[in-house]
Amino acid sequence: MKVESIDTERRIISLAPPQHTYGYRKGQWYYALNALSELDAPGEWYLDRTNGILYFYPPSPIKNGEAFVSIVPNLISVQGTSDVTFRGLVLEGSRDTAVVVNNATRFKIMACTIRNLGGQGVILSGGNDSGVVGCDIYQTGKGGISLLGGDPKSLTAAGLYADNNHIHHFARVFRTYNAGIHIEGVGNRATHNLIDNAPHVAILFSGNDHLIELNEIHNVTQESNDAGAIYAGRNWAMRGTIIRHNYLHHITGFQGRGSAGVYLDDMYSGTKVEGNVFYQVTNAILVGGGRDNTIENNIFVACDPAVRIDARAMSWAKSFTAAWVKELREQGTHLGIGLLMPPYVGRYPAIATLNTGDPYAPEGNTVTRNIFWGGRWEHIEPKARPFLGIENNLLDSDPRFVDAARMNFSLRSDSTAYALGFQRIPFERIGLNRKTARAARPEAGLLIDSPRDSASKSLRTTP
Repeated sequence: MKVESIDTERRIISLAPPQHTYGYRKGQWYYALNALSELDAPGEWYLDRTNGILYFYPPSPIKNGEAFVSIVPNLISVQGTSDVTFRGLVLEGSRDTAVVVNNATRFKIMACTIRNLGGQGVILSGGNDSGVVGCDIYQTGKGGISLLGGDPKSLTAAGLYADNNHIHHFARVFRTYNAGIHIEGVGNRATHNLIDNAPHVAILFSGNDHLIELNEIHNVTQESNDAGAIYAGRNWAMRGTIIRHNYLHHITGFQGRGSAGVYLDDMYSGTKVEGNVFYQVTNAILVGGGRDNTIENNIFVACDPAVRIDARAMSWAKSFTAAWVKELREQGTHLGIGLLMPPYVGRYPAIATLNTGDPYAPEGNTVTRNIFWGGRWEHIEPKARPFLGIENNLLDSDPRFVDAARMNFSLRSDSTAYALGFQRIPFERIGLNRKTARAARPEAGLLIDSPRDSASKSLRTTP
């Protein structure tokens, strides 16, 4: 938002139109960006566009460092190649995305250090069987890796992947919806990644049949509340994604006021969340009015709450859901996708209940064989409860962890959870794989490092 005027006597900041659609409220926080008066800490800078002068407060004595200004938009651009690998490079200083790959087959960028960028680390768009492996990506203006491929109409998978990457301190300029890993399309995967220290989302996904597995995520959504470390939303057709065997910890939102771990927003449906571990995460799993979601075999420790489910399509969100219902009943489609036709109705049989049941109700969600210890178990809206299947969860009974004080939440062999059918979680496989090619040797795991970016220093709240 541009500032139109500042009345210093009356202490009023007036913003130039158009105003933000969400409006403003007392106590809401905001940032003052590119204000010369805020230039008072190492790492901060101010750009005087009128006179073409950059003011920069260096993080250390400038004679000991190197300052450079880049006019290069991208460092590597790939179009339509096959069987090409870039390996062991240091890529830095592009004004936009470092590596842009379009319609490639079996392309890899491997064991590279990608840093100090104005945009993202890597974008893979189109093509198939291509990925980013073993890279360290940090200090980016936007996100880390984007995997954009697959055909939603035919549900043809692209097989794009991000594996064994450490992505941290990203989204330094564009601070929301620029994820560590962004997944769109059909049949892509994020595995064995460590994602930490970010103002907003760690993994942002949309589309069908993705796999988000064996990742460790911590200290994200640090400047957000209505957000999730793993986030998707607003679609009935985007189904089939599995979120499995991930470890999410120390995720509590801005100033500890709460965010979410896995957030299936605004009627997102048909997602399986199984075998994950949540420690000190507010709203560990939040289902926002969606259908046919499975919450199974997860461990929740010191979460508040562990499971949150609402029926928003039956109340405040009914107005825009009504357009979906109208399209479905008149055309058999949802946002242009033939939802009640092949291949969707065959791949996702539960879709048929949209026509046979109440499409506004959060039908088909199940919560089974989970372990809860400490914090608060659930916050379920009364309207949603009749549609929920919830059984065989171990609640407030000592699960007999190996060493909870050291964040070792493996179960001892005598845990009572096994009698409920709980399946072992492969803790030893979660996170970075130290035995395969990487840009750098990973730090000893589970580091909690949450220094604020210098831009956060100008945080204010409205009077």
